[in-house]
Amino acid sequence: MKNVKVFDGSVGIEKRFKSYNWLYSIIICACFLPFMSPAIALLIGLMLSVIGIRHENIHKHTSKILQTSIVLMGFGMSLSAVILASKNGFLLTVVSVTTVMTLGILLGKLFKVEKNISVLIASGTAICGGSAIAAIAPILNSKSYQNSFALIVVFVLNAVALFLFPFIGHKLGLSQETFGNWAAIAIHDTSSVVGAGAIYGENALRVATTVKLIRALWIIPLSLVIAFMNNSGEKKSIKFPWFILFFVLAIVFANIFPVFNTSYEHFNWLGKRGMVIALFLIGSNITISDIKKSGPKSFALGIVLWVVIATGSLFFLTR
Repeated sequence: MKNVKVFDGSVGIEKRFKSYNWLYSIIICACFLPFMSPAIALLIGLMLSVIGIRHENIHKHTSKILQTSIVLMGFGMSLSAVILASKNGFLLTVVSVTTVMTLGILLGKLFKVEKNISVLIASGTAICGGSAIAAIAPILNSKSYQNSFALIVVFVLNAVALFLFPFIGHKLGLSQETFGNWAAIAIHDTSSVVGAGAIYGENALRVATTVKLIRALWIIPLSLVIAFMNNSGEKKSIKFPWFILFFVLAIVFANIFPVFNTSYEHFNWLGKRGMVIALFLIGSNITISDIKKSGPKSFALGIVLWVVIATGSLFFLTR
């Protein structure tokens, strides 16, 4: 019996994971290149996971990468632009964010979608897509597949909106200002908002960008509210999302000391690239079983919520 060798499947799996670590290193380096967008990074991660290629332990760092990226992107936000935009778009933003979050949670219960997925999709729809999901995910302690499906829904709808919104806007004869406000409210990610605004016109681009900037700042109060609401009721302290505080300090610091503007641009760029890396890691950590578990319901929730906010906000703006 001493000469009998027992096959240990876990050892084989571990060796297989290690053999692909070099591929992860190459892809992560590619995430710093201009052609690697968040959507492409997420798709590559999903493809690797589907065919069974996964890193042995890098996914445990995903949350830290997400939080650090959020803080770094704060250096690229202009406080004066936010204040200026708030004069015209603050009330509209308050109404839209509150409505989308409430409706998203209610629809999640109706569709029997997991609570974390519902909150993530609602947050991404209400504020700024992937950035909001990235900020909220660590607070919820959501699982990788929950983050992935929220992000997938957001990116798919973003791609559709980039082409669909300008087409609808021209067909309805929307003014530049109306379209800019509509795009900022109903399109998830800032990149797609800017893209749609640029396609529609210069004034639409200006309005869309400034209003979207206001919505992005709602990451801060929403994160704090969710942190307190996510308390299980046990006698333990709530884990404060310190990275949100650092995010605020980054914005304030950058605006108080503009002399370091060149460095802030580098920090902001690094934050955006870090976000791309994080999305790649999130996508590569999803499995087929996770897809079967909650995919269709998550998409249904995201699509219905998106259609409701798009049509509702358009009605409000054109009435």
